[in-house]
Amino acid sequence: MDGPTFADELRDEYETELSRLGSSKALYALTGGEMNGPSVREAANDEFESAAVVFADYAGAETNEFAGDAFENAAERAERHADAVESEEGTPDASRPIYEVLSGFETSQERVAGLFARALVTRAAASQMVGFFVGDADTSSADTFRGIKDDLDAELDEAVEAMDEVCVRDEDWDAAREAAGAVVEAAYGEFVETLERMGVEPKNVC
Repeated sequence: MDGPTFADELRDEYETELSRLGSSKALYALTGGEMNGPSVREAANDEFESAAVVFADYAGAETNEFAGDAFENAAERAERHADAVESEEGTPDASRPIYEVLSGFETSQERVAGLFARALVTRAAASQMVGFFVGDADTSSADTFRGIKDDLDAELDEAVEAMDEVCVRDEDWDAAREAAGAVVEAAYGEFVETLERMGVEPKNVC
């Protein structure tokens, strides 16, 4: 096993979930049905501030150089993203399922895999946010979220490289696989639960 193979297999296994997490319904769920610019920015800010807290904690506790650099870079990126979306309404929310899962990881293997999976999920949402602002004729905001998507692509690559450094044994890859799957499943579970609570069918993707 290696990092790129791990990444491809995870994408394949969760293709349906990731597709739905990148749909307009996912954005509807994230904003609580408030599909307007301020609400989208607030949801994005909340996401990025939450990520910054978790990854800064990872970086502070990490002893592996490659993983530590990846976590530090991810925390700094998330802080920049929170600043870039220009919303003062969002706040870190460690109670969201995805961040509860991420906060519970203790090993380098779990945390690097969690970093990768969270970037996958967040990139899917950012893509939908680009589309929202394009449709809203807000080209400046659309460009901001395009830049965020590009940063998340870089984060995915960095996480894959770090995974090759921290995963040495088969057991390491197994732990990484379980951790990454738990992150995607937490995000997807929240998506489904939120839409069902709002009376929306989550499986009909648009």
